[in-house]
Amino acid sequence: MAWTDERVETLKKLWSEGHSASQIAKQLGGVTRNAVIGKVHRLGLSGRATPSRPVKRPPRLARPKPRVQADGSVVTPKPAAPKVAVTTAAEKEAVVSLPPMPLADGEAATIVTLRDSMCKWPIGDPADPKFAFCGRKATSGPYCAEHARVAFQPAKKRQRKKAEYDYVRRIAG
Repeated sequence: MAWTDERVETLKKLWSEGHSASQIAKQLGGVTRNAVIGKVHRLGLSGRATPSRPVKRPPRLARPKPRVQADGSVVTPKPAAPKVAVTTAAEKEAVVSLPPMPLADGEAATIVTLRDSMCKWPIGDPADPKFAFCGRKATSGPYCAEHARVAFQPAKKRQRKKAEYDYVRRIAG
């Protein structure tokens, strides 16, 4: 197969339109994807006008499936309620100071005994020999429900805390 002027013009047109090398090879016929890439390189063609990748679609959210009861009626479960963040300092202190859940041997969860299904909230100072992890059942990502309420806070609350921190910093020094 030879690169005629007509085929080169077609290649340039398709390349500028954003077609992939594979798509161009199929349209030209009798040429491989690698031959198209080589010719584009030798011609010194720059990047494409539009990307050749398809647009990513937003992820589909799972909908609750209706269930048929024994009497024949159909019940559609309600979606789970959104997680609620800790609102007061007293609540936060109570959650943060939760003691580690003892394992079957009576010891707290350590980095060696920690499993995927366990809450990974660190408790104590890592340099302290009594340092441990929460160890409760992880229900909200890597944390139990109580620690997730502290870890995952709404954006407005984080912005308010940052503003308070900046204010205290300006006053202090």
